[in-house]
Amino acid sequence: MTITVEGYTYRYGETLAVDDVSVTVEDGEFLVLAGANGSGKTTLVRGFNGLLTPDRGTVSVNGRPVEDDPVAARSSVGMVFQDPRDGFVAATVGADVAFGPENLGLSRAAIDRRVADALDAVRMAGRGEERIDELSGGERERVAIAGALAMDPDHLVLDEPFTGLDWAARRSVLARLRGLREEGVGVVVVTHDLRDVAALADRIVVLADGVVAVDDPDPDPAALAERGVRPP
Repeated sequence: MTITVEGYTYRYGETLAVDDVSVTVEDGEFLVLAGANGSGKTTLVRGFNGLLTPDRGTVSVNGRPVEDDPVAARSSVGMVFQDPRDGFVAATVGADVAFGPENLGLSRAAIDRRVADALDAVRMAGRGEERIDELSGGERERVAIAGALAMDPDHLVLDEPFTGLDWAARRSVLARLRGLREEGVGVVVVTHDLRDVAALADRIVVLADGVVAVDDPDPDPAALAERGVRPP
């Protein structure tokens, strides 16, 4: 179960955001995709499940081109956005987490089971009737993760998941990421700051100006800092 990116190139008008990037995320791998703001990180990962289609190159999930079956790709690759509010589609916690499984055509019993398991995993059990707009930032982040988990993905991609979170909320999210790693779920964390996640990473890939500048399980801190990444 892998994500395979070959020659991924994407432009916003005349601006080249990602330039001929090739990278593979192996089954169960915890990959940190790092880089300064504007380095192309978000543009790259949004191609993992078809949210963006590259101008050139290919993305395959579990051996199947994303463009051939984007629904399958989005079932296999769960995405948590930098601002969780960008991904919410319902007013309450439970309804939002249920949205993905409902679109898979699962039975009501299966949906309810997935929602309960996902909320329990992020320590939000029993809070399905609460309104999302009344939650704290850390709670919203956990609901967003629960929504992705309810899809039972092979890979979970989180874009800057610690932005704006206090230490207690970061600790809760980190605990869940550590649990996913132990369960064999592939995890990709997009960040410019490695302090929270370096210890969990099997490999660190750094983008700079839309190209891969570093691909190393234990990169040199000076090389990271040089490219706008805060070392662990």
